[in-house]
Amino acid sequence: MTDFSYQLYSSRNAGPLDQTLGMLAQAGYASVEGFGGLYEKLGTSDLDAFRAQLDAAGLKMPTGHFSLDVVETDPDRAIAIARALGMEALYVPFLMPDDRPTDTKGWQELGIRLARAGAPIRAAGFGFGWHNHDFEFKPLADGTLPMEHILAAGDLDWEADIAWITRGGADPLDWIARHGNRITAAHVKDIAPEGEKAEEDGWADVGTGIMDWAQLLEALRRDSKAAHFVMEHDNPSDDARFARSSIDNARKLSKGSVA
Repeated sequence: MTDFSYQLYSSRNAGPLDQTLGMLAQAGYASVEGFGGLYEKLGTSDLDAFRAQLDAAGLKMPTGHFSLDVVETDPDRAIAIARALGMEALYVPFLMPDDRPTDTKGWQELGIRLARAGAPIRAAGFGFGWHNHDFEFKPLADGTLPMEHILAAGDLDWEADIAWITRGGADPLDWIARHGNRITAAHVKDIAPEGEKAEEDGWADVGTGIMDWAQLLEALRRDSKAAHFVMEHDNPSDDARFARSSIDNARKLSKGSVA
């Protein structure tokens, strides 16, 4: 049975972590997703304290985001963090603009580089892959898309951010249908109607924007391997409102076993 999770990045500007975790548990979340800023620089005792906070709230952290630098230069560190926090899968989520390839060859090489960096993670028993934004769906000079080259590298999972696919100008249903066997998790986020929610960078609570999440959730359950559906909002003015509204709406929109 899949579950709704919550990307803690959404609450990075909110109150203390223990209060956030308590709020999420009360809202009905079973799990959360971490990001590098929360744990990549923590020592063993701090990681244990973090795990204790999760346990106290009754939450699990099956997935987490890690910088390419940590995964590539210190995979043992990434593995230790993942084990301490109870993760099942690690995803590299982003490249700064100056670090992004500019041509087909560069994106092909990045895919190979990611697969190589993930080899020790996989060997340790974890899933490993890439988490997209919009830039992977912007056509290159030859008309191909960066995401195509990342997936072509081979042994990589994909945590698909569905709304970023849409913002990138692509059709998420098409990508789910063609590459669902690579999707092991998905970000559930919504886009506000044009001209609205400027103070929240144009994002919306799930179920209140332009994304057809009833259809998308059905497609993900049917055509992908997604085991975790992760709520995210990049800049909510009220993270508690976003968390509660989104899980309530997503449950109403769900027709299957997501809970």
